[in-house]
Amino acid sequence: MSSTGIDLIANPGDHDQEKGGLSSSLSNGGTDEKKRGPPSSPSLSGSQVEEHSMRRQLKSRHIQLIGIGGTIGTALYVQIGRGLLQGGPASLFLAFTIWCSFILAVTLCMAEMVTYLPISSPFIRLAGRYVDEAFGFACGWNFFIFEAALVPFEIVACNVILHYWKGSEIVPAGGIIAIIICLYGLINVLAVQWYGEVEFWAALGKVLLIIALLIFTVVVMCGGNPTGDKFGFRYWSDPGAFAELYHTGDLGRFLGFLQCLIQASFTIAGPDYVSMAAGEAENPRVVMPRAFKAVFYRLTTFFMLGSLAVGVLVPYTDEEMKIAFSTGAPGAAASPYVIAMNRLNIRVLPDIVNAMVLTAAFSAGNSYVYCASRSLYGMALEGKAPKIFTKVTTKGVPLYAVLVVLGISLLSFLQVSNDAAVVLQWFVNLVTASQLINFSCMCVTYLRFYYGMKAQGFKRDDLPYKAMLQPYAAWYALIGTFIMTFVGGYTVFLPGKWDVPTFLFSFTMIAVCPILYLGYKFVNKTKMHRSDEIDLVKNVDEIEEYQRTYVPSPPKNAFDRVLDRLFG
Repeated sequence: MSSTGIDLIANPGDHDQEKGGLSSSLSNGGTDEKKRGPPSSPSLSGSQVEEHSMRRQLKSRHIQLIGIGGTIGTALYVQIGRGLLQGGPASLFLAFTIWCSFILAVTLCMAEMVTYLPISSPFIRLAGRYVDEAFGFACGWNFFIFEAALVPFEIVACNVILHYWKGSEIVPAGGIIAIIICLYGLINVLAVQWYGEVEFWAALGKVLLIIALLIFTVVVMCGGNPTGDKFGFRYWSDPGAFAELYHTGDLGRFLGFLQCLIQASFTIAGPDYVSMAAGEAENPRVVMPRAFKAVFYRLTTFFMLGSLAVGVLVPYTDEEMKIAFSTGAPGAAASPYVIAMNRLNIRVLPDIVNAMVLTAAFSAGNSYVYCASRSLYGMALEGKAPKIFTKVTTKGVPLYAVLVVLGISLLSFLQVSNDAAVVLQWFVNLVTASQLINFSCMCVTYLRFYYGMKAQGFKRDDLPYKAMLQPYAAWYALIGTFIMTFVGGYTVFLPGKWDVPTFLFSFTMIAVCPILYLGYKFVNKTKMHRSDEIDLVKNVDEIEEYQRTYVPSPPKNAFDRVLDRLFG
């Protein structure tokens, strides 16, 4: 098996889309062997794996929808209402729009690096290769904790959503949680293409739901509702566009906006999910650039328009929404869309929305199991996690890594003895900080990649994908995500707001990451890589050999051919 951790053997033949060897073209920019950087240090490479290698079995349409599916969970449909309550419609829309600009910048960083070197767990492994092995260790474990913690979050959300319907309370919470964990196990232990198919259809359902809800918003605001009320943007003037939070006046409105920005930083993600699938994507040098571009534009459209829609549909003073969030109402009962349907006396649609939100939550949890297990596998390849996690099944699934993630998902049973709303908020606080640290690490890694290319004379014009606005976009994203990392739990320091669990879940990872970094650095005596020492060519030849010998597998039937054309 190759040191990428992926089986790079393709069908023999020529690939007409290949432009030629990238490593050779890069070498034209770096004429001196010294400029290439030193040979890579010994690590637990894929050649030491005792069983089988992972395989490139995810098609373009799988990659496109996986990137969307992993980022659209219950937050876009339900938790977004909390931001509306705290900041008002204008604050919510502005916050989501601003945060989308940070996600664009992070996406640009990831797109350039990952399309150049589409290996398994790319940004985790590249963090150690381009910055410092200790930095890669801290980044990897932070990302693993982030993804693994989101699995029980979505499981608890699924259980809460199911209890929206009357009569569902006869099914014990523990039973529902156990069933969901078993389903995740079955889907993720099967061959990777089965995971890809499940996630493709689930993600497609999420996309159709948000599009339907946006259309619903336009129709009802123009008077297409049982009451005939053409309310338009009425709620932006009555009760107003900005809500006051904790204080009155400008300070209160700013704190409301800040809370919406925190909400956006938890809700909006994107590039990490696409990149985690790079190592199992067919024809990655061609597929990944399209996937990164498409995911950003689709997600920003959904999140920006979604934040605008909820502010149009419901006033931030709505009592039903306040009660729903304060009491932890089940399912989509707290969703601004469902509340708007109730206000307009629209029946049946709330049940459909709840069913689709359930699918969204299940699909998001499924994506997190995949990403967490692949991150653990990637760290094991680099010797930063136990070697046992490098073992994969004959179908290319890292079995032991999947089992560890499923074991962590047992934390969802906390709901059995605690209020579901409280448990959900704990996980939100934990993963928000981790996600922001993760974005910051991506930007730092890209900056080292950028300055390494520059110092060694490599031409970025020869890359499969050259991101615009660099390195300014990377610095912009780094500053924004780094600052927001420390802002998320600020409310515990306000008078009368101190809460020990909230404090611990908000700031634990901020303390843990430096400890991981310094601990690994002390034990292994690692050093920061200088720009002229960064290894920019390791694994490139293997990727290019795959590209040269890649032959597209034909669709199995006419239906697959249509799907590939529509979403590929």
